[in-house]
Amino acid sequence: MSEEIRELEESFLAEIEKIDSIEALEKIRIKYLGRKGMLNELFSKLPQMEISQRATFGKMLNELKEKISLEIAEKEKKLRGKKREELKEIDLTLPGVYFRLGKKHVLTQTIEKVLSIFENLGFTVIEGPEIETEYYNFEALNIPPQHPATEAFHTFYLEAQMAVGRGTKFPSEYKGEAGRMAVGRGMKFPSEYNYLLRSQTSTVQVRVMEKFKPPLRIVSPGRVYRPDAVDASHSFMFHQIEGFAVDENIRFSDLKGVLFIFAQRFFGKDIKMRFRPHHFPFTEPSVEVDISCIICKGKGCRVCGGKGWLEILGAGMIHPHVFRSAGYPKDRYTGFAFGMGIERMAMLKYGIEDIRLFFENDLRFLQQF
Repeated sequence: MSEEIRELEESFLAEIEKIDSIEALEKIRIKYLGRKGMLNELFSKLPQMEISQRATFGKMLNELKEKISLEIAEKEKKLRGKKREELKEIDLTLPGVYFRLGKKHVLTQTIEKVLSIFENLGFTVIEGPEIETEYYNFEALNIPPQHPATEAFHTFYLEAQMAVGRGTKFPSEYKGEAGRMAVGRGMKFPSEYNYLLRSQTSTVQVRVMEKFKPPLRIVSPGRVYRPDAVDASHSFMFHQIEGFAVDENIRFSDLKGVLFIFAQRFFGKDIKMRFRPHHFPFTEPSVEVDISCIICKGKGCRVCGGKGWLEILGAGMIHPHVFRSAGYPKDRYTGFAFGMGIERMAMLKYGIEDIRLFFENDLRFLQQF
């Protein structure tokens, strides 16, 4: 027994010497002094010994227990003192580390602001696919195949394999080697098999009308793509919001009222508005909508080119051919539609002169909003 007590003491002293944390010290305490600890194992052997030996070894075990307890207490005191000394080395007068907080991009803020206004007017937000068929991008919107907008230098067309990847089922004359040879000879797939990056969010109109019956009040935000040269006012990718309403007896005055409320809530109550005749294939009559210059208040300045007016969007009454594409009964419904570029809206609202600033990720610019 005396040999076991001596080995236990040596083992404890060797282990406690290496301890460098309060957590490790607690594990040592449990190992030696715990209810199932090594010291209690030796105490449990005393009843099996002769009476003359119990007193001797019992005294030795009690002395070891007291020694272990004192050593642990002393070690804990040293460790806690060391921790306090380390804390004293911290200069509490130094300024804290500044963590930059993220925020929404100015274009995201603008989109959410525009959508919020129209949602308050009873519109519902529905998004559409960015990879679109030629049919929904052009023909369904009354844009004929020979229209200049359908040319490759006005639209990003995708290779035919993209259609296959999206699960398109081609007629037999477009399948296999025969189809590939036909494409090589310049044959063009029908519009429902030609895929492209949508050039306008107006594509959502017919898609929604095919699935839902009037009354409809829809706004649809999203990215659009056009092969434009990048400069201060153009980009090959930008954002649009398309809005439209379809019901019985919707009039042009309804369109004017909705857009006037929007302009006042987005740009301010002092805004004036005018409508200029224009042409869009998918609306008739069509207009371009101007607001009084928010810089010069209509007096004329560099921003508005001295005219006192700024163009903000295009609009009009939905063309009957669009209703026909959606399968609506002839002459039963009327509706209006409008579309705006988000980058342009943000540039006008915040006085930004270069569209490229939105995409350069310069924090000096983005943190202003």
